[in-house]
Amino acid sequence: MSDNLFNNSLWFIPMALVAAPAVAADYLSIPQAQQLLFSSQAQFIERPTLFNGDAKDEIKHKAGTRQRQDQQPIWRVEENGEFRGWFIVDDVIGKHEYITYAVGISPEGEVLGMEVLSYRETHGGQVREQAWRDQFKGKHLGQPFKLDEDVSNISGATLSCRNLLDGVKRLLTIQQLYLAKDA
Repeated sequence: MSDNLFNNSLWFIPMALVAAPAVAADYLSIPQAQQLLFSSQAQFIERPTLFNGDAKDEIKHKAGTRQRQDQQPIWRVEENGEFRGWFIVDDVIGKHEYITYAVGISPEGEVLGMEVLSYRETHGGQVREQAWRDQFKGKHLGQPFKLDEDVSNISGATLSCRNLLDGVKRLLTIQQLYLAKDA
């Protein structure tokens, strides 16, 4: 390699450092997550729910974490006319950025599964791994929700793990307080 060619090829190194790749990624659409958490025959009936200040206070008191959104995207899931559960989309803050995820909840209030739709943090994307998300299957409000005891922590993704764990508990609380009576 000639010196001239070598020197000419070094110009891109500082630009590569400045233009670090964006890591924000959308992995699933809402319909894709719905099909992963429920059968392909399921019907999803939108049931957006508005929370006033009193409702948000009640959710925080019971779940131990704040309900940020006034309107929660919720779908009632039916198959062949039978109620199959709830599909809820939510956002939690990872370390700095929002993580958009969806949870399927059975009529009995147990987690059927969780899918990460969008992950915008630079680190901690391991929360998308199936093995980590599978720890939520079957969880219900009668169980403890302690990070690194009931759900494993991922080194370098502690805030994402904790906030997703708290988020799932908050969604189960919403199901119990506001959806169970409509089942």
